[in-house]
Amino acid sequence: MLCSCQTSAEYVHNGEKLKGVNLVAPPRPVGPEGLAEVKAVGGDWVAVVPYGFIRKGEAHFYHPWTESRQRNHQWWGETPEGVAETIRMARQQGLKVMLKPHVWMQGGSHLDLEFTREADWQSFEADYTQYVLECARLADSLQVELYCITTELDRFAAARPAYWSRLIDQVRQVYRGKLTYAANWDRYDKIPFWKQLDYVGVDAYFPLSDEQTPSVSTLSRGWGRHMKDLERFSRRQQKPILFTEFGYRACDYGARQPWESESTCTPNPTTQANAYTALLETVWLQPWFAGGFLWKWFMTPQPAGMPDRRRDQYSPQEKPAGNVLRMKWKETEATAR
Repeated sequence: MLCSCQTSAEYVHNGEKLKGVNLVAPPRPVGPEGLAEVKAVGGDWVAVVPYGFIRKGEAHFYHPWTESRQRNHQWWGETPEGVAETIRMARQQGLKVMLKPHVWMQGGSHLDLEFTREADWQSFEADYTQYVLECARLADSLQVELYCITTELDRFAAARPAYWSRLIDQVRQVYRGKLTYAANWDRYDKIPFWKQLDYVGVDAYFPLSDEQTPSVSTLSRGWGRHMKDLERFSRRQQKPILFTEFGYRACDYGARQPWESESTCTPNPTTQANAYTALLETVWLQPWFAGGFLWKWFMTPQPAGMPDRRRDQYSPQEKPAGNVLRMKWKETEATAR
C-alpha cells in the first residue's frame, strides 16, 4: 500500500547570511566608533533594540515613547531620537539594520506573560499594538531592512494566535521591509504564525555541553540534535532560520545554559571563543541558515579602570571570541566573492 503522506522538500536559503550584532543602547549620545568596529570584524548588520515595560500582573504596557514619565528614565539609545540617530550612523558605516523591540517585565519573565481574564488580554493588546505599530512606522520611515515584531513573548504568541495574525497584517500595512519574530530556543516550534513572516527567528541559547571548558569538537557535536530539529522545522515551514540572538558568556560552563546571565561567573574566555568557533564552523554553513545577530555589542569604549576589561561577559569585544568572529566572518566574506 502506497503512503499518501507528503514530505516537504529541503529548504535552501539563497539570500545573504546576515552577520549582525545586537547593539546595547547607550545612555548618552555617542559617535559612530562602535559601529565602525562592527565593520572591522566583518559584520554587515546591526540590531537596534528599544525597550518597553510591563509589571507582572498588570494589564498595561508602558511605552516610554508615549509616556513622558517613563521616557524621562529612558536611555538615549532607546528614545525615538536615539534610535533614529543610531540607524543613521549605521547607514553611514554601510551597515543594514534590524529594529528589534524588546519587553522588560518587572517582577517576572516576559516569556510567561499571560492573563486569565479576556478583558485584561484586550487591554494589554490595545497598548501593545500601539507600541509595535509605532516602531514599525519608524522602521519604515527610515527604510530599515528588517523588523523583528517582538522578542520572546512566546506564551502570549501561542495563547492568542488570532491577535498576532491581525497584528502582522497591520504591520504589513505600515512597513514595507521584511519581518521576523524572535522566539526562545526551546519554544520556536510553538509559534503559530511563521507562515506570515519572512524568517523563522530564534534566540539560539541552545545547551551544548556540561563541561567547564568544552572543546570546539565537543561543542560542534552538541549542535547535532539541535541542527537536525532546526533543519526539519525550516523544511516544514519552507522558511530560513535566522538567529535573532546567539551568544555565550566568557565563563566556566558557559555553554551549559547559555541563557543564564545572573549566576556567578568564573572568567573563562576560552569557553566563549570555542563556542563561537563551533557555531561559525557548523551552523553557519547549513543551507537553511540565514545568519544571525550576536548578543551583545557596546557602542562605547570600555570604561577606564574596569577589572580585566570585562564590562559584560556576553560581549566578545576585547576577548578571544572577537578574534574568532573577525577571522570567521572575514572568511565568509571572501568566500562570497
